[in-house]
Amino acid sequence: MDEQANPIAVALVDDQQLVRAGFRMVIDSQPDLHVVLEASDGQHALTELATRRVDVVLMDVQMPRMDGIEATRRLLANPNAPKVVVLTTFDNDEYVMSAIRAGASGFLLKDVPPEQLLDAIRTVHRGDAVIEARATRRLLQHVGPLLEGSAPAVQLPEELTPREVEVLEAMAYGLSNSEIAAKFHVSETTVKTHVGRVLSKTKSRDRVQAVVFAFQVGLVRRADLLGTADCPPLG
Repeated sequence: MDEQANPIAVALVDDQQLVRAGFRMVIDSQPDLHVVLEASDGQHALTELATRRVDVVLMDVQMPRMDGIEATRRLLANPNAPKVVVLTTFDNDEYVMSAIRAGASGFLLKDVPPEQLLDAIRTVHRGDAVIEARATRRLLQHVGPLLEGSAPAVQLPEELTPREVEVLEAMAYGLSNSEIAAKFHVSETTVKTHVGRVLSKTKSRDRVQAVVFAFQVGLVRRADLLGTADCPPLG
């Protein structure tokens, strides 16, 4: 199978050797995934990544010499940079927001179940929903106050069509592509087209960045996420 012949190349960046060993064991158990390098801090990671092809980087936040936020910012300043998934906890909201602004494509808790870790890597690699939609929504419920309190003055691009604005709003509510398709009675292929145009027109790197953009322009508020019939339940 082609995926197995060319497995997704993963980099592990964490100062805890046991954490890296645990993640490596889980990831390398899959035929379509392979850990190609490990680094113990951000500076080490940048040095290694400069000479190695990597598809997805799992990046810890708090590390010596250079933290994961600065490493993410520097890494993503390069063309054709790999996707970065930040390893974090919900009690580090300020770190999470800094990582979003640095361009991180997704977020995982360090005690994430193995199957969710694997799914997140594959999802980020294919550029789809970044992380599972409900998990994105749960994250934004925690960091929403920071988004609302420090959002820059931005506006919706005039070139966004009314339907694309509706799709952006649905994304911010945490709806998956299939749920958006059902909501608007269109095919998933049509939704993927709309999502792609939303990402392009809002200059968003991925779905998480687009959701953050929706907060910044005031299209959706944290309070709206805490109990609306349009949103699938958490959990």
